[in-house]
Amino acid sequence: MKIQLSSHFTYKSLIAYCISPIMMMVFTSIYGVVDGFFVSNYVGKISFAAVNLVMPFIMVLGGVGFMIGTGGSALIAMTLGQGKQERANQYFTMLVKLTVLLGILTSVIGIVFMRPISILLGATEAMLEDCVVYGRTVLFFNTAFMLQNVFQTFLAAAEKPKLGLAATTAAGLANMVLDALFIAVFQWGVAGAAIATGIGQCIGGLLPFLYFARPNTSRLRFAKARMEAGALLKACANGASELMSNISTSLISVLYNLQLLKFAGENGVAAYGTLMYIQFIFIAVFIGYTIGTGPVISYHYGAGNHKELKNLLVRSLVLVSAAGVAMTILAWALAGPLAGVFVGYDAELAAMTRHAFQLFAFSFLMSGVNIFASAFFTALNNGVVSAAISFLRTLGFQVLCVLALPVFFGLDGIWSSIAVAEMLACVVSALFLTGNRKRYHYG
Repeated sequence: MKIQLSSHFTYKSLIAYCISPIMMMVFTSIYGVVDGFFVSNYVGKISFAAVNLVMPFIMVLGGVGFMIGTGGSALIAMTLGQGKQERANQYFTMLVKLTVLLGILTSVIGIVFMRPISILLGATEAMLEDCVVYGRTVLFFNTAFMLQNVFQTFLAAAEKPKLGLAATTAAGLANMVLDALFIAVFQWGVAGAAIATGIGQCIGGLLPFLYFARPNTSRLRFAKARMEAGALLKACANGASELMSNISTSLISVLYNLQLLKFAGENGVAAYGTLMYIQFIFIAVFIGYTIGTGPVISYHYGAGNHKELKNLLVRSLVLVSAAGVAMTILAWALAGPLAGVFVGYDAELAAMTRHAFQLFAFSFLMSGVNIFASAFFTALNNGVVSAAISFLRTLGFQVLCVLALPVFFGLDGIWSSIAVAEMLACVVSALFLTGNRKRYHYG
């Protein structure tokens, strides 16, 4: 039986509807991890550190697409819930056009200023050229990357999550094969990793575009639509929490790298890079879940179905909490083997990475609840509360922790910072969820 946005959701149907977006985000993360694996093992730890140093800036630019996708899908799904099909198609068309325009603009800016930005991010002389080559090459494909991020959420709103999984799987497999070919066989170094990533992003971004450009059976399709500043600003403002999360995470990565260069040198940056690659896979489960549930929440909010809103909230909190416990146990147990996969060629670096990941693992206990809480308010078209949770989680508390904890605990303070920040953010999430029960009638 086909699951629709208007359905009543049980645990089983929630998981069934969200499994494709979850797998889609995991695949997206894995092919980023494959980049790191090949660069680290075939090019060297300096190049690996260079890629990790410049990655935050790249993710900020690509995150604009995620902002448009999350904020836009909430607006579109709410409009569908109100029974306004043609209006939803117009919003969809406008937002895709905006993505293309901003993609071209951010690509040009990033390519032109890549060298001074790399220096600003703290690139050493040994790392600088790799930073510039990787950054400029990847940003050449940034429009496709943004489209991929947009369509990941729009396909869930269009009741076609499996199509998103198919496109992302194709993109991921292409990237993995090309990484092996360009880096291990052709020995193109970081440029090969960047080209492989870019080709994968083109597949992930353009396949859904072609699907919607043709007659299709989804809830959405392209329609004649003029750009409306009010609707676009509303969508972007609502999705700003996701962009804020992306920017904050990237800024935090810069701060972590600067602190690690001071406390542990280039080995510290390489170890942190390994942690980030592994974290992408774990966190992808939570992000994929919110991509799947976001349009459903928005639809029932638009339809005024308060009983189903409460049902979705309660079941989701149970699921993400259980997943958080499982991930923490799994991350602790796999710390050694995962460190060996990425940096097993250097015993000292591998030992540092294993120890770091065992401390870092406790962040997964609360991160799912915080990510869902922020996404829940985005789905309710409340960008202010969503942004507040996201800002405090990814910037406010982490800045405080990564600056303060090393004073007392040294390098271990840096590795523990994110776990402490997630616990503080969980308190904030609980306060916002409790305080808004009457306003949205889910309590």
